[in-house]
Amino acid sequence: MRNLPPVVKNLIIINVVLLLLTMLMERTGVDLVRYLGLYYPGSQHFMPHQLVTHMFMHGGLMHIFFNMYALWMFGSTLEQVWGGKRFLLYYFVTGLGAAALHTFVGWIEISHVQSAAKALTNTLTPDTFEAFVVKYFSKSVDPGALDAFVSRWSAMPDSPVQAAQAEETVNSLIRGMMNIPTVGASGAVFGVLLAFGMLFPNTQLMLLFPPIPIKAKYFVLAYGVLELTLGVSNQGSNVAHFAHVGGMLFGFLLIKYWRKKSQHFY
Repeated sequence: MRNLPPVVKNLIIINVVLLLLTMLMERTGVDLVRYLGLYYPGSQHFMPHQLVTHMFMHGGLMHIFFNMYALWMFGSTLEQVWGGKRFLLYYFVTGLGAAALHTFVGWIEISHVQSAAKALTNTLTPDTFEAFVVKYFSKSVDPGALDAFVSRWSAMPDSPVQAAQAEETVNSLIRGMMNIPTVGASGAVFGVLLAFGMLFPNTQLMLLFPPIPIKAKYFVLAYGVLELTLGVSNQGSNVAHFAHVGGMLFGFLLIKYWRKKSQHFY
């Protein structure tokens, strides 16, 4: 740790301390993620400071290990090249950019589901309710419980009680979408990875799986394409792929801006 540049060192320390504090507070019944993780702006749990604090929260040991390992490996070199102030600015711009793109994509997805739910209320039947839930919330509901409810409702399709329960279930599922917190430094770390690939494009990196060398520029390009593909194809997954894409996108834009102001990145 003594050989680490100061900004990277302090970022790692803050992240580790907050993870340990989160684990400790869980034993007392306090969920720090509830206060410091990033919630969708439409959620009752959203608070503006979460746009920053979520960058220092993590979901477990493996999550923080890979993020901090990448921050140490690539961020140390960048801080030595740029200096601490510029590196810290870059880190926060990419982290906030990641949060912005992730939130924007979430808004598109949630708005689409809300529009579909509004249309559902005009044609609410056991069959349309089941089709709606399966289409948008198949990963969030128990198939057995859904089948049982639809069967009971189908037996008395004119029951206002069953219809009201279906509407409340839809609203509850949408609230659940808004109440999923996002945590982690991954967006900023992907920005750091992008910057390393742009500053040192021909540096050879050794992959773990498979164990082959690859130039940094190709590694970054492949990772960016992979994250974009996963973000589009795995909507609703537990991994914020568009946050990763956002970190790389805002990092690219910031570096291009700096290049216009100087012949160098630093």
